[in-house]
Order: sequence, then structure tokens, then C-alpha cells
Amino acid sequence: MIGTAALKPFIFHNLIIFKRSLNTTAISSPTPPLRVPLNSLQCGAILQSLTNKKSSAEGRKLHGYMLTCGNLQDNAYLNSKLAAFYAGCGRMVEAQVIFDGVVLKNSFLWNFMIRGYASDGTNAYKALALYRKMVTLGFKADNFTFPFVLKACGDLGLTEMGKKIHGRVEVCGWESDIYVNNSLIAMYVKFGNMGDARKVFDKMPERDLTSWNTMISGYVRNNNAMDALMIFYRMGKAGSKADGTTLLALLSVCADLAAIKQGKEIHCYAVRNNYFTSNEFLMNSLIDMYSNCNSTAGARLLFEELKIKDTVSWNSIISGYQLSGDAFESLRLFCQMFVERTAAPDEITIVAVLGACEKITALQFGKSVHSYFAKIGFFLNSFLGTALIDMYAKCGELSCSHHVFCEMTQKNMVAWSALIAAYGIHGRGKEAISIFNKMTANGIVPDEGILTSVLSACSHSGLLNETYELIKHMEVEPPAEIWAALLSACRLHRNVELAEISAQNIFRTNPTRVSSYICLSNIYAAKKQWTDVEKVRATMRRHGLKKPAGYSLIELDSQVHMFFVGDRSHQQTKDIYAKLKDISWRLKEEGHKPDTSSVLYDVDEEQKEKMLWDHSERLAIAFALLNTPPGTKIRITKNLRVCADCHTVTKLISKLMDREIIMRDNHRFHHFIDGICSCGDFW
Repeated sequence: MIGTAALKPFIFHNLIIFKRSLNTTAISSPTPPLRVPLNSLQCGAILQSLTNKKSSAEGRKLHGYMLTCGNLQDNAYLNSKLAAFYAGCGRMVEAQVIFDGVVLKNSFLWNFMIRGYASDGTNAYKALALYRKMVTLGFKADNFTFPFVLKACGDLGLTEMGKKIHGRVEVCGWESDIYVNNSLIAMYVKFGNMGDARKVFDKMPERDLTSWNTMISGYVRNNNAMDALMIFYRMGKAGSKADGTTLLALLSVCADLAAIKQGKEIHCYAVRNNYFTSNEFLMNSLIDMYSNCNSTAGARLLFEELKIKDTVSWNSIISGYQLSGDAFESLRLFCQMFVERTAAPDEITIVAVLGACEKITALQFGKSVHSYFAKIGFFLNSFLGTALIDMYAKCGELSCSHHVFCEMTQKNMVAWSALIAAYGIHGRGKEAISIFNKMTANGIVPDEGILTSVLSACSHSGLLNETYELIKHMEVEPPAEIWAALLSACRLHRNVELAEISAQNIFRTNPTRVSSYICLSNIYAAKKQWTDVEKVRATMRRHGLKKPAGYSLIELDSQVHMFFVGDRSHQQTKDIYAKLKDISWRLKEEGHKPDTSSVLYDVDEEQKEKMLWDHSERLAIAFALLNTPPGTKIRITKNLRVCADCHTVTKLISKLMDREIIMRDNHRFHHFIDGICSCGDFW
């Protein structure tokens, strides 16, 4: 028997002869004047070469030549080779015709046909039908048959049949074959059965790179990130070297887990093994990993090292800054993307940028982005539409959110939920419930996210008892966001008992939620339960939690200004504080008496009143009054909940100055018009 290596010169020589024959022969001629006629052995060797190269066009020419010369007549060897060629090229219609005409079929031909149907992607059932027929006719499946039969079972999700084939593998003695075992692992991964995949993997006498990669990607695919990392460490101990596929899967794991330590180890591994020479996918995955791990500095270093920054690179770094909370840098990078012109924004870029806009209430920037993608012809699908609904709602333009929703031709559950949530955070609970009813009337079954939005809308609207009753009767575990909304409502009603129930449910799943500790502490303080206040503060210290510094943002002429509590760094500080002093005197004349209950410091009343006027939202309002013409809407974003006195003061300013003030705190929106707030004093 001639080995493969020995056949290579022979195949190459005959391929040259065949091409020369084609140059001197009219294939369609019944009696071609060939200078160099080809015999069956030569035709078979050339067919094998063309099969390996999947050269469909040349193979069909050779087929025509053999038909003309009569080489195929009663020649089982050539017909089998020809059927295998068409199957190998994915041309299963031609392969099946020739296969049906072969009287003496061998295992080689059966295997090629099964492989062809299994690899096709749409004909897996035909692969299994051929396998059954092959076994019925007495042919034995081998290590070439089983991998493609197992692939077909995996693609079709035929769990029971897959297990039966696994049994046949063991009966036939192929349980030690690495190729078959890799196929078994891949099949169980597709079933989502990582337990059986692991059993096969652990029993393997030897493993190759495919074995390790299939297990790692399987754990990633089935959301078992820690086991994926464990397999990687085990791979290193076994002396196997990871490749780019392994590292890409592991970096995805580290990004999902925010596992910066393991991500850095994989980064070092890639550097040591020189994987960065031409692997842009790996670089982009590293940028994405560092971004998701809140290490924008590490992501930025890699980003700046890139010689060619494609859209994926820009998306990773822009999204990274947006997710880490640095919305300003996210928007700056978006602008830089246009300056450098190395790539064009796509939908992912736009959604990330809209997310940055909503965080700092950059309404004008958000509108510009909306205009940009509308101009270049981006389709307003559910992905972009939902992002726009969120952006407009969180920038205070609820009517724009509703308009975008109405323009969307495809409204999925996420879009409905976004609109319900938009009405909820603006205190329009009844409208939110009305939208919910329209959604169910359209045949959409609500999920947990929709119910959360509806219940939050109820609590934002002061429907305290209704919300609690709905929560108690929910068939699923209410998420923390619902309890947080109820806890917030308890602050206004000073309902300590329900506040404690809400807080306990929040801390059971999220013991480090700072805002909920602060809210509970304020509820205790309002009732002068100082011992309980100290207990809450002690718990925060034990968890290493601190109340974040308060700040407010305001956009003016496409520039966002930030003010902290007692801020004196702004260039207009002198004028701002003078304006506040003037407002303070005018409010006193109107009869305003400061509510100092939210100042939890042991100082005299006069000092408490002064501290209230240092609050960041008041600085932002004064800045806006100084720099905008009368009648201009004032839009402010605050990172903490607005205190009771600031809420009252803002209502009075809206009436005194005849201004509409839209304020978004960390919980909801407040629309102040003519001394009245849209929240109805529920926030």
C-alpha cells in the first residue's frame, strides 16, 4: 500500500498532466483528440487531490472528461472517488446521485457521504439516516464515522440518540480515540451537559489542543466561568500550550466575572508566548476585558498601542469608559474616533455613547448622535430604539422617548419595558400602568423586568400599599430594584416597619448597596432613632462602604459643568454664591423655613442652614440662572437623592423665577413648574 507522502509527487504529476490535457482537449467533444490520455489510477489520484483542496470547478471538468472517455462505466473505484469529491465540496445533490449508482459501496464512501451531510449544516437528519442504513447493511462504523454522527446529534439536539451513539462508540472499541472523544465532548457541550462532557474529558488517555479548547469554550458557553479558568490552569500543568482560541474564550470569562487578576495572568501568558504579533482579535479582547474589570487605564494603554484601531477597538474603549462611570471620556473618545477616521461607528458604538449621554444628562449631545445615525441611514431597530428611549427619558425629555417608541416598527419586550420605566421615573405611574395594559393586549407576556418597571412606577407615584401587596403576591422572587423603590417610598411615609422589611430583602442579595443603607439611615434619623442610625453606619463601616460625595451636573452650550457640595472651584464661584444669597433672602421673605432634618451633624441650626445652601444642586441652579435667558428650562443631574429642603427650595425657585427645572436624582425625575413638583412629593 502506497503511503500518503509517497503519493504526493504522483498526484501532483498527474494533476499537471490533466491540466495539459484540458488545454488540448474539447471536453464536450465525443472523441477528444487527447495527447496524454488518463487512466483510472491517474484520475483517482487527481480526484483525491481536488477533494483535499475542495476544487469544485476543476473537479467538475474532470468529471466531464471521465464521462466523455468512458472511465466511469462500471468503475466502482472512480465512482466512489467522485461521490467523495462532491461530498467533500458540499455538493450533496451530485454526490447522492453518484452514490445511489454505486453498487459496491465501501466504508470509505459511506463515511464521506455521512460527513458531507453532517458538515452541510442543514442536512444533519440525512447524515443520521445514512448512518442507520449503513449499520443495517452490515458496515461497521469507525473513528471516521462516529465524529460526524455525533456532530449531527449535537446539532439537532438529539440527547437520547447521542447517548446511544456514545454507547456504540464504547462497544466498538473507539473510546480511546482522541478524535472521537473530542466529538463526544463537543456534542455534550451542545446539549448543555457539561457533566458528561467532563466525564469523557477526564477519561481520555491523551488530549490535544482541541480537547482543552472544547472544554473551556463549553464552560464559557454554559455560563460556568470558574470551571473554564480551572481547566485553563490544569492545561498549563499538563504542559499543553494554549492558542488564540483558548485565550479569547478565557478573556471573555474574565470580562464577565470582572476577574482582573486572572485577566492579567492571561495577558502575561499571551505576552510570554508572542501572541500579539498579528492577533488584533486578542488585543481587542484584552481591551474589552480591562474595560469590563473597571481598569480603564489598562485598557487605554493597549488601545494606544494599536497600530490600526478598528470599530471593535473603539467600541471596547468607549463602552469601557461609559461602564466605569467616566461618561465624559467616553464622549471625548467618540469625538476622537471621527478625528482619526480609522473606523466608522456602528450600532454598538451609538448605544454606548447614548448610555454616556444619559449618565450626565448631555441632552444636546444625545440629540446630535440621534441626528447622526438617522442621517447615515441606521435602521431604528429595537436595539437602537431602546437606547434612545432610555437616553431621552433620563435626560428629562419623556415626550421624545414616547415619540421614538411610536416610530419603532419592531417593539419587543425590552422596548416596552424601557417606556414603562421612563414613565415610572417621571412619576407618571398611571400612564405606566396604561402602557403595561396595552403591551399585554398586544400579546406580549410580561417578564420579571417588566413587572419591576411597573412596580417601580407605582412606588414612584406614591402607591405605597398597592406596591407592597403586589410584591407579596408575585410568583417569582422580587428583584432588589423593586424593594429599593419601596424603601424610598417608606422614607416619605416614615414607615419604619416596611422600610426594615424592604432593606432586609435588599441586603440579602446585595449587602453592599450604599444607597439603600443611606436611605434606611435617613428614615431612622427622621424618627430620631439614633441608636438604629449608628447600627446602620457601623454595618457600612464593616463592609467598607462610604457615602459618595454629592455632585450635580448641568449642560450649557454642549459643555457639562460639575458642582460638588460647597464647591468653590468654578470660575464663576463669586457670582454663584452671591446669587444664592439673594435667592435665600427672597425665599425667607416668602416665608420659607429651612428643613434641617437631613443635616445629620451635631451643629447649631444656623450652621445647618448654611450647609444646606452649599448643596450641589443649588450651586447648579444658581449657575443656570446666571447664564441662561429668562424662560429657559434648567436641567440638572444629581448623583444622590435630593434632600427634603432642596426639594422645597427648588419648587419655590421655579415659581419665584418663573423657570421650569428638571432635576434627575439617583432615583427618579422631578419636574418643577410654578412651585409644584411632578413627583407629588413622593421620591
